[in-house]
Formats: sequence, structure tokens, C-alpha cells
Amino acid sequence: MRPTPYVASLRVYEPIESFAGADQLRWSQLAITSPTRWDEQNRALTRVIKSEAPNTKLDGAHLLEHGGKRYVAPWSTTARCWAALDDFKFTYSPVIVNYFVPQSIAESIKASAVEIEGKVSHILTYTWSIPPRWFALFHPDERLQGENEDGLFTIARTLISNAKTRARFTHEAVLGAFGQGPVEAEIGELISWLEIFDNLSIVELDYGGLANYLNNSLIQGGQVDLEADTSIEDVNTSIAGLASGDGALAASGYERLVARWRKVSALEFSS
Repeated sequence: MRPTPYVASLRVYEPIESFAGADQLRWSQLAITSPTRWDEQNRALTRVIKSEAPNTKLDGAHLLEHGGKRYVAPWSTTARCWAALDDFKFTYSPVIVNYFVPQSIAESIKASAVEIEGKVSHILTYTWSIPPRWFALFHPDERLQGENEDGLFTIARTLISNAKTRARFTHEAVLGAFGQGPVEAEIGELISWLEIFDNLSIVELDYGGLANYLNNSLIQGGQVDLEADTSIEDVNTSIAGLASGDGALAASGYERLVARWRKVSALEFSS
């Protein structure tokens, strides 16, 4: 079972040639089959138990081989810790933040601000659910499902050029239907994130351990198994409805998606 089975990830794998020479050398020596996802999750759990500055250890990366070429998605640990701390600081009062984030760690992350400046994480994560906008980047034919030592998995992969085209179409559809607002802004931020990376990159949506939870939920609901998951199709249907002005079509896809994932999200608060 995965160390953190409640986390889904959206990753961008850039060609290894896109990175600095030292990183290319280090990552070219790693086996494609290295358990990097376990390593990343174990590192995250270690930080929960033992506070440590994110830049005290050499960072890792996920690897992907496609068309005979190696692609890399660095963990971007320091940048992600900085972003998480920044979000946390604006969510709660300083008094509460100080109880959860030791001052020494906060200062260490702050001290790395110059190093972090201009760097963007190759990985976005979400717990207990998956944002609908992530599904909009993919076509159902790009979805891979199966089972490995961690249990069931669902992964979708596409070229970043496809992802950007679909994200722009989604943004235009949402903007045309609802105008400017939080949903439109989130999609805009996703597009800006994708624009940062090499045009030959690969985008990957990984359900992580949520695939197992979703499978159980689908079976309990009378469906066959994980193959009944039509999240990508549902989002595509909803977007098509928005683009064509068909409110009923847009609502039908979105309602199916929300109903499916609401059951998984509820597990976060189950005893």
C-alpha cells in the first residue's frame, strides 16, 4: 500500500536535456524502475514526524521513458514546501501557524526564497479528490488502468501541447458561460503553469491511492469496478455543453463527476 494513499498528482515530465548538466548526469544514472514515488511519499511522511528544512537533502525526481527518451519530473520539494507554507500562513492566524510550523523551519524556507524565486514545481498534488480542471487536460484514450504491488492504479498521460490546447478550450468555454470568476481563474492559473515547461514535455495525471478508494466506492454503488470510472468523459461532456450553450449537457457531466468523487472525499472524515 502507498505511504500516502490519499494523494493524487498532476506531473509535468520534461526531456532530461532541459535540465542543468549536473542534474542530467545524476538522473541519467537512475534506473527507470526506481521506486521514486515511494521515496517521495516516505520523505513527506518523515517530515510530518520530524521537522527538517526542505533544502537539507538532495532532491529526487520521477522518471519516465517515452519513445526511447528519458523524461524527468523533479520533486521540487523546496518550492512545494514554500508554496504550502505560504498557503498555510494565509489560511490561519500567525499564532496557530507557529504551533504547526517551527520557527526554525519557517526561517529556513524563507532563507531559500532567493533560490526558489523563479522556480515552479513540476508536480501539483491534491488530497482525497481530483480537481475537475485536471481531467480536462486528457482524452479517455490516454487513460491507463491496471494493478501493481500498490494495488489498483489509474494514470492518464498526454503531450503538453495537447494539454495546453484542451486547457485553453476549457478556459474559453467557462469564460463564455460564466464570465470571470474563481473557476475561470483556476483554469487560467493551470494554463500559466503549463506554459512554463518545455514544449516536448509530457503531462501525467496519477490518481495515486485514490484509485483503490474509487474502485471500492464504485463497487459499493453497484458498478463493476474501476473501469466504470468516466471522470475524463464526464468533464469533457460538461465542457462541450458549456461551449455549445447546452446547459443540460454541461450539468449532466458535472453532476456525474461530483457524485462519484463526493463518496471518495467523504472518506477523509470517516472513522
